[in-house]
Amino acid sequence: MTLMRFDPFREFDRIVEQNFAAGARLSRSMPMSARRRGDTFLVELDMPGVKMDDVELTVERNVVTVRARRSADREDGDEVVIDERPYGEYSRQLLLGDNLDPDGLTADLRDGVLHLSIPVSEASKPRQIPLNSTSESTT
Repeated sequence: MTLMRFDPFREFDRIVEQNFAAGARLSRSMPMSARRRGDTFLVELDMPGVKMDDVELTVERNVVTVRARRSADREDGDEVVIDERPYGEYSRQLLLGDNLDPDGLTADLRDGVLHLSIPVSEASKPRQIPLNSTSESTT
């Protein structure tokens, strides 16, 4: 597989939140889907209610890090009756395989979904090798 998820503490965080979160169970992840289309990997991460200014996307070597912040839309004096929506900081790391080109990564945030497009590196694409002919014949 050429796209690997790298988040060693995610399962630990999920268990802690399930067992020790006060009130409603919190969801502190960015659900993701990834697929290859031709010479490009497409990745989508769900970020409902996150503003573009609250997303930080960095690439260091072959690690893509996505950080997002979702804040409550409250004002002083608001009386909260029910609030089951998760707020706070979210992060996710993707470890790219050597066949992907992190320098060509593009990102777009639309309708609460972060779309990443990561091209396959030129060196990893199949190519045809021309055969050399020799004028000498062996007998």
